[in-house]
Amino acid sequence: MKIVCIGRNYGEHAKELGNAIPDEPVVFLKPSSSIVPKSGPIVLPAFSNDIHHEIELVYSMARRGGRTVADRVSIGLDLTARDVQQDLKEKGLPWEKAKAFDGSAYIADAFVAMESFPPGHHIDFMLKKNGHVVQGGHSGQMIFDVASLIAGVERYMTLEPGDLLFTGTPAGVGRIAPGDRLEGYLLGELLFDLLVEPPATGQ
Repeated sequence: MKIVCIGRNYGEHAKELGNAIPDEPVVFLKPSSSIVPKSGPIVLPAFSNDIHHEIELVYSMARRGGRTVADRVSIGLDLTARDVQQDLKEKGLPWEKAKAFDGSAYIADAFVAMESFPPGHHIDFMLKKNGHVVQGGHSGQMIFDVASLIAGVERYMTLEPGDLLFTGTPAGVGRIAPGDRLEGYLLGELLFDLLVEPPATGQ
C-alpha cells in the first residue's frame, strides 16, 4: 500500500499560504512509517516547532472494469512541519522532510462506500481543535475532483487496489501543540478523537 497525497487542491488554502492555484495536481508521497496508530496519540517530532493540522478526504483505490476508481472514502490528517516546509520551498527542494516524517499521517478507521452517494453529492468534513471548528469543507470545493486526481497521478505511477489518496485540505490550517485535542468528522459523524503529545524522550 502506498499513500499518495495532493497539495493545493482547495483554492482558499492555497491563498492562505500565498501559493498560486496549480494547473495540474501537486503530488507527493508518504511512507507507511508515517501512519499514526488508530487510537493515537499524535506525537510531535523534535525537529519542528510548527506542526500544522491539515484534515483531508482520503479515498481508497480499487479496480473496476479495468480502470482505477475510488471505492471508499474516509478522513485523515496530513501533518506538516510548516517551518521545515517553508525552508525547503525557499531552496526549491522536495517536501519529504516536512510531510513524510514518522507520525505525519492519520487515517480514520471507518470508510464509507462511494456507491452510497448519489452522483454529484458533496461529501462534507470538518476538524475541531479543543472543541472549536478550525477547518471545514466538502468535496465540491476541490480544484481537481477525484477522477481527475486519479488520472493525473496515473500519468506517472500506477495506483493499486488498497492505495490511499489524500486529496488536499481546505483553509484553516494551524499549529498544534501538546495537550491539544483533535476531532475529525465525516458527514457529521465523529470518526476520530486524538490527543497531541510532546516529542518522545530521546527523540
